[in-house]
Amino acid sequence: MMQTDEERHEVRLQLRLGSKERVMVLSEARVRQLRGFAHAVWREPFSRRTWSELGYFVMSAAVGAVGFVFIVVTLGAGIGLSVTFFGLAILAASVRGARGIGRLQRTIARNLLGEDLEEPPPFTSRPGFLGWLQSTLRDRVGWRAIAYSALKVPLAIFGVWFALSVWIGAFFGLTYPVFGAGTGQLNGFGVVRTLFPPGYLSVTSSGFIHSLFIFLTGVLLLGLAPWTMRAVVWLDRRLLHLLLGQDPITARMRSLEHARAQTVDASVATLRRIERDLHDGTQAQLVALAMRLGQAKEKLSAPGEVDLDEVRRLVNDAHGGAKEAIVELRDLARGIHPPVLDTGLEGALSTLAARSAIPTELSVTLSDRPTPAIEAIAYFCVAELLANVALHAEASRASVGCAQHGQWLRVVVRDDGRGGAQPALLGTSSSGLRGLADRVHGVDGTLDIKSPPGGPTIVTVDLPLHA
Repeated sequence: MMQTDEERHEVRLQLRLGSKERVMVLSEARVRQLRGFAHAVWREPFSRRTWSELGYFVMSAAVGAVGFVFIVVTLGAGIGLSVTFFGLAILAASVRGARGIGRLQRTIARNLLGEDLEEPPPFTSRPGFLGWLQSTLRDRVGWRAIAYSALKVPLAIFGVWFALSVWIGAFFGLTYPVFGAGTGQLNGFGVVRTLFPPGYLSVTSSGFIHSLFIFLTGVLLLGLAPWTMRAVVWLDRRLLHLLLGQDPITARMRSLEHARAQTVDASVATLRRIERDLHDGTQAQLVALAMRLGQAKEKLSAPGEVDLDEVRRLVNDAHGGAKEAIVELRDLARGIHPPVLDTGLEGALSTLAARSAIPTELSVTLSDRPTPAIEAIAYFCVAELLANVALHAEASRASVGCAQHGQWLRVVVRDDGRGGAQPALLGTSSSGLRGLADRVHGVDGTLDIKSPPGGPTIVTVDLPLHA
């Protein structure tokens, strides 16, 4: 018996077991959760994801079976004839064929599962047949595809026993009243036969009640089928990424090559900036200084009465130009390596926060001092971000947090401005947010920007403590 208490928004379940009564109280929130769960379970067998996973398993298992037979035959023949040159050629053909099978498996996973699998680097061969043979036998991608094909067989067998049998059992159960009446049992195999062996129904061996119970069993299996297949496909996804995805060593090499290219580009851009600043600023000041001193020398060496006022003016101008050149050189040197970093990152960030155009709070928690390169990157990141806040954010306050997490340094700069910051819109490839991202990625760090329209803007920079 069920009673609903509308005033307290709860459901009471009153159960009578023999002479005892049990009362179960369910809150309205719990009832909504149960209804949502039941709705999801009922809807899952008819979702696109469920049928895509079923189709993927069937197609992938079929391709895997053909590929496994091909690999076993070619590898067996190649190993048996490995003492001859012909046997090595068969082994190479097996590796090349496995690479193609792996490509087909990635295509099926990408189209049916939407799995984002990066293609491994293309096969590159050395000149000549012997070069091709050597390159093929050393092809890591091909050997990893062979390993996937070998592991795919037990996984497919388990999937047929554990997941596909549930789908087939659900089909036979749902169609039993029409096509299976008279057989007396639910046709099935695998885990279905284990859970529902012949004679598991104790009602009758035929008739309407028997058919109804088998039909209800089919409904139960239909609800379970998507989840059993999802478990098998989940294992297959892990196997795909482990063996058919990007080789971790190759991916690391590509990442290092990209980081090196970014670092080189940033260094070239810095050298060009220094050259431009020296040419357009300091060099011009020194040329003007030399000209004024030359004019003063000519005035002093000219025959007749010396115009001391004119000489004094030239010397004063030269003195002023020399001081301006010194200031420009000092600013240029400070841009290369700020002297304030000599006292540590905490003091440098305190100086930036104090000089910020808007009120800025600073919090620094460091137990170990980062290397000079990491300190410089963190300093320039905070300087650039605070400059962007002052110029673009229209913010009333900002905060800078710098904390050590194990062997990583995390710098967080946030403001209450209008938001909308994007790396592609601020700065060039060597300045602004894009420049900061390149500089951070050059030491295997990360830069994350969260800046929804209307704010707030939160920029998080993670850097290794030592680099």
